[in-house]
Amino acid sequence: MTQSLARHLTTIAIFSATLAPITVAASVVQAADVNIYTSRQPELIQPVLDAFTKETGLSTATIFIDKGLEERVKAEGANSPADLVMTVDIGRLDAAKQAGIVQPVDSATLATNIPANFRDGAKDWFALTARGRVVYASKDRVDVAAIRYKDLADPKWKGRLCTRSGQHQYNIALIAAYIAHYGEDAARDWVKGLRDNLARRPEGGDRDQAKAIFAGECDIALGNTYYVGKMATNEKEPEQKDWAKAIQVIMPTFDNGLTHVNISGVALAKNAPHKENAIKLMEFLSSDDAQKIYAELNYEYPVEPGIATSDLVKSFGALKSDTLALDEIAKHRATASEIVDELNYDGGPQS
Repeated sequence: MTQSLARHLTTIAIFSATLAPITVAASVVQAADVNIYTSRQPELIQPVLDAFTKETGLSTATIFIDKGLEERVKAEGANSPADLVMTVDIGRLDAAKQAGIVQPVDSATLATNIPANFRDGAKDWFALTARGRVVYASKDRVDVAAIRYKDLADPKWKGRLCTRSGQHQYNIALIAAYIAHYGEDAARDWVKGLRDNLARRPEGGDRDQAKAIFAGECDIALGNTYYVGKMATNEKEPEQKDWAKAIQVIMPTFDNGLTHVNISGVALAKNAPHKENAIKLMEFLSSDDAQKIYAELNYEYPVEPGIATSDLVKSFGALKSDTLALDEIAKHRATASEIVDELNYDGGPQS
């Protein structure tokens, strides 16, 4: 073991007691060619990492950090073994940028493969996949083919809407997008309307909202598209297939006729010890081969234009992604969070 790697492992041991819990794969303690800190479950990204290793001969290692990723990398400082930060949600990527733990990447390959609205204007992070923030609607009790985000606050849905916590990153991103489109005052009125249309206090995850529709607790819900694919193909918990069968996916839109999307993404760590290899992996993740793997296995939308989605995802209907730049949405996240607290959204319906 090199002295450098020994210091990295010592750092891990020191901070594991005070920072978020982590799961360390056995390969992490070895000298990998690219070290990845990720808040995504490693099994979700392993197939594409295996493809990268097969093509380049470069090895990868992942450290899964569910919470406190930014704090951990910052605390490790110049001794951090992290080459890449991989996470979900524009908020998490922006948080990494604001924490000063990433650095810009000037890559013609990334600029060609990833549309401008799916990458940071300062080149600090890049989207890898997209997922629509859509409406789950009961097949039995909802007879509409189209809906606007504005419509979810219409009193006709009173007592019929379910969501997870308003403070969850996926909902904060949606509210931030609403602010970007319509302004803070309009967003506050919208969130108030959502709150008062709730069938119950917000709870659980997106799959739980589909479960609630299946159980008749509500008729519509907000959820990400890829969860529907995960439920529909879940062999370990087959009851989730029933939840998926109970709902239809409706692509809600802003006034521009486009749907809010969130992302998974990647950034180059500020002190990446294997910078050149890390950039090679970033470029591979934006390639045709990697984007196809993501699309087929994770039921996500490729961000590279021209890559087909899986057949199951196609069954949801066409996703016309909002063209609003994600870094513009990120600017409004703090205000979105304040609105959720101000209106006590998580307290449930209040009128």
